[in-house]
Amino acid sequence: MTDVGVDETLLKSVAERVAGEAAELVHEAWTGMNAGREVRVDTKSADTDVVTAVDHESERLVRARLAELRPDDAVLGEEGGGIAGDGVTWVVDPIDGTVNFLYGLPWFAVSVAAQVGGVSVAGAVVEPVSGRRWTAARGQGAFLDGRPLSVNAPERLDLTLVGTGFAYKVERRTKQARFVAELATRVRDVRRNGAASLDLCAVAAGWLDAYVEHGLGHWDWAAGALIAAEAGAHVSLPGEDAELGPDATFAVAPSIGAPLRQALIDSGVGAI
Repeated sequence: MTDVGVDETLLKSVAERVAGEAAELVHEAWTGMNAGREVRVDTKSADTDVVTAVDHESERLVRARLAELRPDDAVLGEEGGGIAGDGVTWVVDPIDGTVNFLYGLPWFAVSVAAQVGGVSVAGAVVEPVSGRRWTAARGQGAFLDGRPLSVNAPERLDLTLVGTGFAYKVERRTKQARFVAELATRVRDVRRNGAASLDLCAVAAGWLDAYVEHGLGHWDWAAGALIAAEAGAHVSLPGEDAELGPDATFAVAPSIGAPLRQALIDSGVGAI
């Protein structure tokens, strides 16, 4: 249960402020990298699962600022770890879309969310290159640079644009490829952009009609899923819909929710 006494508006302001500051650091590093400056790169779960020195620098900045602004709160970060606290816990992805960042693609973001009892109550996703700021607070709607967001209302399955993503390990990627090949015969098209938080925001903005992916970390969806939900999407988080798979994240425009869910199941989503 979430604490009804939490000030979601304040938490959203903190999330946007801190994510924005980290995004400035990331943008400066990205600009320097594209100009030839070397960035240290390590790997995590696989050779294709990379983490850069900038990921660590961004998370250190976020943790330092949260320690100043919210000293009593817990922090859970992709790179620095942590555990949820009894009150507010900040869930941080210092660069969501690190591979895009490393290749020079501008589709990556800093994601910061405030959770209470494991439920997101406020969050911000800030894009370092474009400067776009996606924000939401529980019960207050979702916004892009202050503009209210609302999901699409596709009328037919074959007119539905779906976003997805792939795991780093070959065995699971093989299953995901089979699933996408089947799904692509049922919908308008499938997109793979490489940053889960931004794909969820894209659903909120109507840039995608739906998004589904397996194996996301807590930090990947904590802010983006709230933004999608506050824009009117139906959202299912890992562990909430067994037929989609135990670790599936699914966000969809309500008008197409039921038929698309069935199409995902028929395409083999539960076996990934």
